[in-house]
Amino acid sequence: MTKRAYKYRFYPTEEQAELLAQTFGCVRFVYNKILHWRTDAYFQQKEKIGYARACQKLTEIKQSGEFPWLNDVSSVPLQQCLRHQQKAFKNFFEGRTRYPKFKKKRSRQSAEFTKSAFRYRDGELYIAKSKDPLNVTWSRKLPSSPSTITITKDPAGRYFVSCLCEFEPKTMPVTNKTVGIDLGIKDLFVTDTGYKVGNPRNTAKYARKLAKAQRILSKKKFGSANRNKARIKVARIHAKISDCRLDNLHKLSRRLINENQVVCVETLKVKNMIRNPKLSKVIADASWGEFIRQLKYKGNWAGRQVVEIDQFFPSSKRCSACGYTVDKLPLDIREWACPECGESHDRDINAAKNIKAAGLAVLAFGENVSLVSDTSDISCSR
Repeated sequence: MTKRAYKYRFYPTEEQAELLAQTFGCVRFVYNKILHWRTDAYFQQKEKIGYARACQKLTEIKQSGEFPWLNDVSSVPLQQCLRHQQKAFKNFFEGRTRYPKFKKKRSRQSAEFTKSAFRYRDGELYIAKSKDPLNVTWSRKLPSSPSTITITKDPAGRYFVSCLCEFEPKTMPVTNKTVGIDLGIKDLFVTDTGYKVGNPRNTAKYARKLAKAQRILSKKKFGSANRNKARIKVARIHAKISDCRLDNLHKLSRRLINENQVVCVETLKVKNMIRNPKLSKVIADASWGEFIRQLKYKGNWAGRQVVEIDQFFPSSKRCSACGYTVDKLPLDIREWACPECGESHDRDINAAKNIKAAGLAVLAFGENVSLVSDTSDISCSR
C-alpha cells in the first residue's frame, strides 16, 4: 500500500471560517513563538532543542494563562506544527534547506488534523470544534478513510482540504516504447523523434493583467479594506497562473508515462540556472523541477522507469550520429553540422537522442556507465 494525498476544494460556513481563521492564527503564533525561543537558545546558548522540549514549552505557554485563546481551538494542529518545525530544523542541520522562516499572516495558511481531531463518515468530513460537516466538492472518491487531513487557505482566499489515504497503485501493461526528452524554454520539451511540445508561458500570458492589478494595489492605503480587496485580486491572478501551469504539467507527464516504458531525462540544477538574470523568469515559469518530480512519482506508481542522466553529459554538443563532441555551442545556435561526419542537427532533437542513448545505457549497465566516442561503444567504470 502507498500513501497518497487527495486534494479537494471546500466552502466553509461563516462559523467554520471563523474557527479556521482562529486555528490558523493560533498555529502561526505557536510556530513563530517556539521558533523564536529555539533560535535564541541556538545562537545564544548553542543549545539544540528537540520536539519533546518544544512540546513542554507549548504546555507552559498554554498553562501560563497569558494566552487563553489558545485553548479555544483544537490542540492537535498546534502539536502538528511543532512536528513540522522539527522536520524543518532536521533538514537545515543536514544541509538540505535554509534556516526555518517565520510564518506570515498574508501567506498560505495551513493546519493539520490527525484522526483524533477529525471524523470521516459516509462521505462527510467533520473537524474538531465544529458540529457541521465541511462542504467539500468531492471530485472523486477516496480510496480509504484518511489518516490525516490538512486544511489550507491560499492568499486568494480559497479553502482546500488534503486527505492522506492509502491506495494500491496499479501497474500499467509493459510497452516497448522508450523516449528521451530535452527540456527547454521555447519548447517545454523535445523528444528524440522530433516531437516538440510548446511552452505556454503562463506568466507572460497574464503579465499585463498582473501588472495593472499590482499598480492598483500599490496606490491603496495600508491597512484599508480597499487594499485588502486589491491584494486578493493580485493573489487570484497568481493562483490562476499557478493552476494553469500545474494543469499543463500534469497532463504532459501523465501522457509520457502512459505511452512509454522508459523516460530518459537530463539532470538539471534549476537553482543554479535560475541565477541568470535574463532567463530566470522564463526558467521559473517552465517548472522543470516540478515536471521531473511528477514523472518520477507517476512512473513509480505505474511501474515505469524514469532515468536521469549525469548533469555534465554534453547532450547538446555531442553528435548523435558519430559521437563527436564540439568544444563550444552557444545557446543562440539552434542548428549545427558535425565537423567529423557532416551530419546536420537540430540542437534540441540531437540532445534528446543523446539523452535517450545515455539513459538506456545507464539502465542497462548501471550508474557508473560512461559513453565514449561512439553511441554504440559503451564502457563501464568499475
